[in-house]
Amino acid sequence: MLIGTFLVRGLGFAYPFLPYHLAGLGFSTRTIGWVVAAFGGGWLIGQAATGWLADRIGHRTTLVAAMAVAAAVLPSLAQLRGLAPICAAAVLAGMVYDAGRPVVSAVIAEAVPTQAGQALVNGWRHYAVNCAAGAAGALGGHLAISLGTEALFWINAGACAAFGVAALRYLPSRPRRCDTQPGTGTGYAQALRDRRLWLLSLASLCALICAGGIFTALPILMTSDQLDASAYGTTQVTNAAVVLVLSPLLTPWLSRQAAAAAPMTALLAVSGAILGVAMGVAGLADSTLGYSIAAALAVPGEVILFIAAGAIVTRIAPPQSRGLYAGLWGTNMATAIIIAPLATAWALEWGGGPTAAAVSVGTGLLCALLCWPLHRSLRGPGSEPARV
Repeated sequence: MLIGTFLVRGLGFAYPFLPYHLAGLGFSTRTIGWVVAAFGGGWLIGQAATGWLADRIGHRTTLVAAMAVAAAVLPSLAQLRGLAPICAAAVLAGMVYDAGRPVVSAVIAEAVPTQAGQALVNGWRHYAVNCAAGAAGALGGHLAISLGTEALFWINAGACAAFGVAALRYLPSRPRRCDTQPGTGTGYAQALRDRRLWLLSLASLCALICAGGIFTALPILMTSDQLDASAYGTTQVTNAAVVLVLSPLLTPWLSRQAAAAAPMTALLAVSGAILGVAMGVAGLADSTLGYSIAAALAVPGEVILFIAAGAIVTRIAPPQSRGLYAGLWGTNMATAIIIAPLATAWALEWGGGPTAAAVSVGTGLLCALLCWPLHRSLRGPGSEPARV
């Protein structure tokens, strides 16, 4: 699953290079922001749906089906020219682009019995994702120049097809199981009444808007400064290089924090502040070097965010709804990638880079503030679900 995650993200060119593809078709910055947001809308729907399906019909069936759809729909996004069909294809592509995330989360939660072990594996998963993102940025930038942006969508589709075949071959099948058991209130109804999940989602959303901006807002910011796809690739390589250095240092320590009785809410707050400052630097940048510095500064926040939030999700999720809770948390990432490009396009239009910087810093600080009521709701490892 980790190798497959690396593959689909390392060759996952469709989303980060979508703004460059659309710019090449002559669309305006505002229109590009709306298309990217449409992709994010599909992403949101897909996270909730695949998380629920992973609990209902099994990990293998869900992942194979999603990757098959991705292999079919991503090339169509490259061939379309009209705005309406492009938006429709973007929604469909978004639904399956990151469908593996909640499935992998559920597999980790079931396969690894301890919170420390789960945090360690999640840390290495984040390591794989970030290294893959760096590879995608570097390789995609060169391929976009030599082969054109359309080829990137076809390569992305091929990677998804390969992951689907591997899942079919190596993931074990399992019987369908319901998301409810006698005497328990699991499933969507229970999850949507869980106050802890709502607070975690709000705090995570703020941090993820900044984290997602590293690969969603950066292309828009850099395009406005007339920097090409290869410059964006440089920022992603920088981000991945810092991940290579910091992840092996941070992940073991964070796994020990996950094993402690106290929830990782303070670290989640720290991650939001770091990410807000990093994207604030990006808002003020106007060169490849400046954007690369911002991408590097974001890395500690990214590593802490995904491990801390993953540990909290595991803490609060009922065993029979792990995929659902992971998928619902994954909708925050999808929501963030809707908000980040729209907010960036708006900030650039109305106030330029300084406005974008101020919005990013404020968003990161809001994450930190929301972690206080979240911590209060999580006091004690055996705390009961709080209802809204």
